[in-house]
Amino acid sequence: MRDQQLWTWHVGAGIAILAFLGLHMAIMHVDAVLGVFNAPGTEAIEWANVVARAKSAFFTVTYVVLLAAALFHGLYGLRNILLELNPAEGLKRGVGILLALVGAGLFGLGTWAAWAAHGLARTF
Repeated sequence: MRDQQLWTWHVGAGIAILAFLGLHMAIMHVDAVLGVFNAPGTEAIEWANVVARAKSAFFTVTYVVLLAAALFHGLYGLRNILLELNPAEGLKRGVGILLALVGAGLFGLGTWAAWAAHGLARTF
């Protein structure tokens, strides 16, 4: 039952990655055609546009959600690959705990960076 729930979250994370990475691609690479997200006649990577996105709570939240989805999807997939090697039960548990700790640490660091950038951009 637990594996089925984790697999469902894994698939859901993949869908979230598809949606948010699609949004990223539209903003960074197709906005010259769309002209929705960046100032007209400017590039997505110009400093003014970067600061404008960093000021937006919407973008900050989407960065954190994308980070969470990508970390879970990737680390759960890695866990499944490692468990396919059929290690001993203690090692299976250790792999799960290690990957959970690595994921939590990376998520904390990434979330802090996103919120720090948001706060710093609001001072400009």
